[in-house]
Amino acid sequence: MIITTSPTIEGHPVSAYLGIVSGDAILGANVFKDLFAGIRDIVGGRSAAYEAELKKAKAIALEEIEAEAAALGANAIIGLDLDYETVGQSGSMLMVSASGTAVTVG
Repeated sequence: MIITTSPTIEGHPVSAYLGIVSGDAILGANVFKDLFAGIRDIVGGRSAAYEAELKKAKAIALEEIEAEAAALGANAIIGLDLDYETVGQSGSMLMVSASGTAVTVG
């Protein structure tokens, strides 16, 4: 399945718009990851633990949106939008939301 952030796919005209599709993933980071990420925030640097969780959440959200589009008979998703948020009282949960338009292209 072709998935793109653009509203069109060059060389592949849209033959049918099948509707808006979405996928969401919320993952909790454990206490040890939170602790080490907090230390990294103080001294600087990247948090590999959070980056790995973000990648995992993105992959799950994209799998969900692709499955929803396939169930509608789509062979592409255009206008993909990915949103990243932290949720929960301490912001220790990571949420990735993906949305776009399911289409069939020629």
